[in-house]
Amino acid sequence: MTTGSTPTPPEDRILGLDVLRGFALLGILIINIQVFAMPFATLNNPTAYGDLTGWNYLVWVVGHVFAEQKFITLFTIMFGAGIILFTQSKPDGDALRLHYRRTAFLLLVGLAHAYLLWYGDILVPYALCALAVVLVRHWEPTKLFRIGLVLLAIPSLLYVLTGVALESGMQITSGWAPTADAIESELEIYRSGWIEQFEHRVPTAFEQQTGGFLAWTLWRTSGLMLWGMALFKWGVLSNQRSTRFYRWLLVGGTLGGLPLVLTGVWYKEHVEWVGREALFFGTQFNYWGSLLLAGAYIAGVMLYCRRRGVDPITTALSAVGRTAFSNYLLQTIIATSIFYGHGGGLFGHISRVEQAGFVIAIWAVQIALSLLWLRYFRYGPVEWLWRAVTYGKRPPLRH
Repeated sequence: MTTGSTPTPPEDRILGLDVLRGFALLGILIINIQVFAMPFATLNNPTAYGDLTGWNYLVWVVGHVFAEQKFITLFTIMFGAGIILFTQSKPDGDALRLHYRRTAFLLLVGLAHAYLLWYGDILVPYALCALAVVLVRHWEPTKLFRIGLVLLAIPSLLYVLTGVALESGMQITSGWAPTADAIESELEIYRSGWIEQFEHRVPTAFEQQTGGFLAWTLWRTSGLMLWGMALFKWGVLSNQRSTRFYRWLLVGGTLGGLPLVLTGVWYKEHVEWVGREALFFGTQFNYWGSLLLAGAYIAGVMLYCRRRGVDPITTALSAVGRTAFSNYLLQTIIATSIFYGHGGGLFGHISRVEQAGFVIAIWAVQIALSLLWLRYFRYGPVEWLWRAVTYGKRPPLRH
């Protein structure tokens, strides 16, 4: 293991961590594609726009049950683990200084990503939460996990209390069930040129980074980062626990999470997607169920890596994981070029079934490019720049 204030060389990387990160990064696109291709409201309320019958319904429900909040949960947990991995081999003074430099770079890239390309950016909240989370990196894993759970409970409690305070049957229109005029305006904007898109992208990104951040993202993101720290310290994310442990986690996470998420689908359909009931109460099932299923995914990936080691699947996923920063931005560039008006102009024209086809195609491109890039280079292009800014010197790029 490399020590001191230098980048981690590729040969010192942990296979399970990279595979899990790649798995999470690819899975995020299953949900993000909806917002790339359709109005923002469809992320939480699929009835807001587009056909939701037949095969389109099946694509939505499979994505909701197995992907929505599960992969972003994994990705955030991995980010928390990355803070420990980055700082543990460095003296405290160097660790904090370098952490804040790399976080500042992350924040700048995130702001550019959010306001110039896509309002659904996660880099800005990651950077903001990382500024504080790093300060508790020396806590015992049990304490990290418990405090993380408390943080995770805050947005859930806020949602439930808000729902209780509202009158029964009250329709929530803003962001949940936009008017036909609002939908048409958003369609027109994103079928227009890049300049015209600022009209929607800037205020939406700003709301996500202010009100949305304080009400939801701050607590869930910070809580999951603390969980990532705890899980890494416990050896769960580096595949150091027993096979029996991972089997129990796989079975327990699946049996606990899957019925909970499915119950949420039933409930929202039972209340006919009415805003108050569906938004404030119906979302709670997936909110908590996603944590259990994410645990099952961690166990499944670790068991697979333990059983198969280096094979075509782990090689492909680890390549994407090693270049996750670059690939996250690449997903936005590819998707907005396909769907937005400055590119293919398909925004609002593509069904959910067709979106699934685009997801598979983008996966294929990203896996192929990641494998090809790492054949010649040690780091992804953005990863290399991130390291150069963090350490104030250019690490070797080519093998």
